Amino acid sequence: MLNYLIILVAISAASLLLYPKVANNLLWRAAITPLASIIGSGFLVLGPILVASFGQYAALIMILLCTVAYLFGAAIRFNIVRLASLSGVRTVLEDKLETVASWALAFAYIISVAYYLNLLGSFAVSMTSVNDAFHGQLVTTAVFAIILLVGWTRGFHALERMEQITVGVKLSIIAGLLFGLGWFFIDKAIASELVRGSATVTGWQAVVLAAGLLVTVQGFETSRYIGDEYLPLTRVRSMQFAQWISTAIYMVYIVFLSYLFIPENLPISETAIIELMAVVAPILPVLLIVAAISAQFSAAVADTGGSGGLITELTKGRISPRAGYALLVAIGLILTWAMSIFEIISYASRAFAFYYGLQAFIAAKGRYSESGLSLKGVGFTCLGFLGLAITIFGASVE
Repeated sequence: MLNYLIILVAISAASLLLYPKVANNLLWRAAITPLASIIGSGFLVLGPILVASFGQYAALIMILLCTVAYLFGAAIRFNIVRLASLSGVRTVLEDKLETVASWALAFAYIISVAYYLNLLGSFAVSMTSVNDAFHGQLVTTAVFAIILLVGWTRGFHALERMEQITVGVKLSIIAGLLFGLGWFFIDKAIASELVRGSATVTGWQAVVLAAGLLVTVQGFETSRYIGDEYLPLTRVRSMQFAQWISTAIYMVYIVFLSYLFIPENLPISETAIIELMAVVAPILPVLLIVAAISAQFSAAVADTGGSGGLITELTKGRISPRAGYALLVAIGLILTWAMSIFEIISYASRAFAFYYGLQAFIAAKGRYSESGLSLKGVGFTCLGFLGLAITIFGASVE
């Protein structure tokens, strides 16, 4: 019965997202790009890692990650509004910091797309007879080629339309997943079988591990780079909306997981969630494969689209978005065949943290230029140093 209910919930969610008033809403369309990137991998990889490492305290780490991400988002939102109000003209120092930050983001996008598509490859082969790293990397390579072909021939508009479909599929399956987890959670609560696992990682190791997971709640910054499509206020609201939705999804998901599974019994691998969900309902592993492929594809599309616009902006049009896509794919393929997924996660987190730190320093400088020393300016400065600390100390799960 639970299998049928999960499918019903997923279909109902998909119907709602396809409803014309929702699908054609300007804010929703603008939020698709950051949302696709934010929840591209978190609900797949982050859950088992947090529960295995922090047990019943996993939800606290999750809210901390989401809060830090929202604060970094606030700095970027401040910069979006200020840049628009100044018609793109800022101080020399701000412009130099922006240039360095943008190149850092370009590098982070390259790593994150490799991360997303390597996850896609792992999930694609996870329930087949060729479930190994080599065949997963072959799938990843093929999807890189598809994204390059679409981006090269059709550009960002085509990529955005592909995102709308994949994000809808992903969110509807997530709705079914959360329903199934909630049902399982209630059953365990009634039977007094909920668990309260202890943290297996503590102290400084816990701090650097959490720092190395920042990439799993990253993606909101893509709102900064859709300026040709949407007005500044719409971009700001789209980022907030995407972060609110993703935070709600993450928190419900992690709370359920942290009281259902014993940390010591959890495997830590990129596809560990499949084994966990098989315990909840037989249909969930199949849906998760679909969701994983959809999620990683849409997240990769979002970051590929963002990177194309970013590289064009940095080079003042000398390099086209299409050439940017080609560069990203070439380097992404090298990373795919040279590193493990957990190594890529850690490096991506640190690259994004460096970008966020620089954006926070830009916001601090802008706030100081507007109103002198202020509490908000001090807060942005502290965020900047936090970003640099994560860049230096963030650690891999392995």
